[in-house]
Amino acid sequence: MNPSFTGYLYVHFKRESVDGEQIHFALSDGDDPLRFEDLNGGKPVLYSTIGERGVRDPHLVRSPEGDRCFLVATDLRVHANGDWEEIQRRGSRSIMVWESTDLVDWGEGRLVEVAPPEAGNTWAPEAIWDPDQGAYLVHWSSKLYRDARHEGESYNRIMCATTRDFREFSQPRVWVDRGWNTIDATVIDHDGAYYRFLKDERGRSSEAPQGKSIFSETAASLTAADWRPLAEGIGLDSVSQGEGPLVYKSNTEQRWFLWIDEFTERRYVPFETTDLASGRWTRCEDYRLPKDPCHGVVLPVTSEEYARLSAAWD
Repeated sequence: MNPSFTGYLYVHFKRESVDGEQIHFALSDGDDPLRFEDLNGGKPVLYSTIGERGVRDPHLVRSPEGDRCFLVATDLRVHANGDWEEIQRRGSRSIMVWESTDLVDWGEGRLVEVAPPEAGNTWAPEAIWDPDQGAYLVHWSSKLYRDARHEGESYNRIMCATTRDFREFSQPRVWVDRGWNTIDATVIDHDGAYYRFLKDERGRSSEAPQGKSIFSETAASLTAADWRPLAEGIGLDSVSQGEGPLVYKSNTEQRWFLWIDEFTERRYVPFETTDLASGRWTRCEDYRLPKDPCHGVVLPVTSEEYARLSAAWD
């Protein structure tokens, strides 16, 4: 299915507050890929009332048939609970899942345990359909400890599992292990190749001069043993440090957009390229994002979807 997309939906959360760590929607100004306004007056459109009762880092994926979308998110509430050590050592091992056939009615969200008992956290889940496996590859970040007691030191790796229905998942395995903290992976495919963007979570130092920034790599398949490096420190000429990359293609031309969350300052700053394989990104100068735009996803939408979203939460 190749529908004609005529707009964009930005799904995100906002900073830690009473309503911030829930699901927020924003809609593009027509088919402009860089101008967005929050729907529902900036209030959440979906709330989590189970698990940690907060959701962060939402991501959307369409089914290969195009008949539904799945929304996954981190089961985490930081507001009034900013103990990062405890969050990473004994946080939720589940992700929140919603699904919809029209992007408006999402039904009841559900918690699905995906991380192994030795995992201390389950952050920033994303999903991409893998035709080679005939399943969705779901990936997230976890600190893995020696056993379920979660003692000692660890670091974040990118984990993954496959699913066909977002209810039953395969046994999780390590997808990316750099030997140091790596989080916030996101993937886009184009012209027979996959492009993966991740955050180097290490503190910046002489040993990690591009810590707290985004790097990218590419491979011919999602299950490739080796990914070829493309770029490191993406955007550091424009942002002081970054995380939560999201990437999407223009509906009208061979142009891609990469948003990087300057998490201690402006939040998202968009970049663009006409050549994914080059690893070169230029900061966008003309854009309008919603207030406090945190880690999320931009999904191209059809005219029918755009109209429904606008009517439901304008």
